[in-house]
This record gives sequence, C-alpha cells and structure tokens, in this order.
Amino acid sequence: MQKHEPDQLSRRERQIMNILYRLGTASAADVQAQLKGEPSYSTVRAQLRILEEKGCVQHDEDGAKYVFRPVVGKENAGRSAIRSLLDTFFGGSAEQMVRTLLDSESARLSPEELERLSRLVTDARKEQGRK
Repeated sequence: MQKHEPDQLSRRERQIMNILYRLGTASAADVQAQLKGEPSYSTVRAQLRILEEKGCVQHDEDGAKYVFRPVVGKENAGRSAIRSLLDTFFGGSAEQMVRTLLDSESARLSPEELERLSRLVTDARKEQGRK
C-alpha cells in the first residue's frame, strides 16, 4: 500500500478525512450523512476505498459493516496541506502567505491573537539562532 501526502487528496477526500478526524471512526453511512451534496452510499464507499489504497485510512469490521479511521495524523496532514498551499498560491513564500492573512478583511485578528503571533515569530527567531 503506497502512502500519499494528504495534499494529493481531492476536495471530497479531504472532506471525508475531516469527518473522520472529527468523529474518530465512522462507517460509510456515517460519513455519507455528514457530507454535503448528498453523495450516494456507493460513491462514499468508493472514496473510502481509495483513501484506504492511498494509505490515509484503515477499516475494521464491525459485524457486516466496515468502520473507518484515519491513519495519517491530523497535524501531519495540516503541514502537508500548508506546504501545498504555499507552493500553489504563494510561490513557496511563507512571508507572502502571512502578509495575505494579515491584510485579509476576513481574518479580523484580535489584539490577543496578534500578540500570540508576535510571540511565535519571536520564538522562531530564537530557535533559528540556536541552529
């Protein structure tokens, strides 16, 4: 079974992974009930099978039904998605991405959030000084 980076997932596959992260484990019917757009049960089963082939989920049998769970950690998936976002939209520049976030009307960061972000930058500078 070949492992794939989570950024190689389709939009629907990422939605399914988000459901599994939120629920922990779920049957195809559970996933189907959480998805928008009313996909058919067979479509959801096929997508779960593809995610299993990609090494993102595994299943256990619970009687006659399969119960799926993520095997790719949410934090690792997040890092991979951020790398993809950086490469796709910001030419690999974290500075450009942060600038966009800070300039965005939708961000509306509170003073407390800005202070925490400032501390993260300060900590990153200290960490780089140690290397």
